[in-house]
Amino acid sequence: MMDAEILQQLALILEQRKSADPAKSYVARLYAGGLDLIRKKIGEEATEVVIAAGHDDDAALIHEMADLWFHLLVALSARGIGYESVLAELGRRFGISGVEEKASRQEK
Repeated sequence: MMDAEILQQLALILEQRKSADPAKSYVARLYAGGLDLIRKKIGEEATEVVIAAGHDDDAALIHEMADLWFHLLVALSARGIGYESVLAELGRRFGISGVEEKASRQEK
């Protein structure tokens, strides 16, 4: 499966899970717990990424990053935001230095 296809398929599955039984679907359970539960999971996964990044095990870092990205996608889906919006924002930032981009956000 190509990279873009993975995101597309995952987005479709996340939408389908909104109507799934929380007793049978982890994602449906996250949605049922609301954004508070989803945010807690993102925090847990981010912490695991930070820990994994401090070690030499590349496979562990990749695994934890996949978990974090997954939960971030769940948060976007819960808010009704497509992953394409994040990609568009990243695309907008091409050619802009990080210092300039951050300063432009602080001016608002």
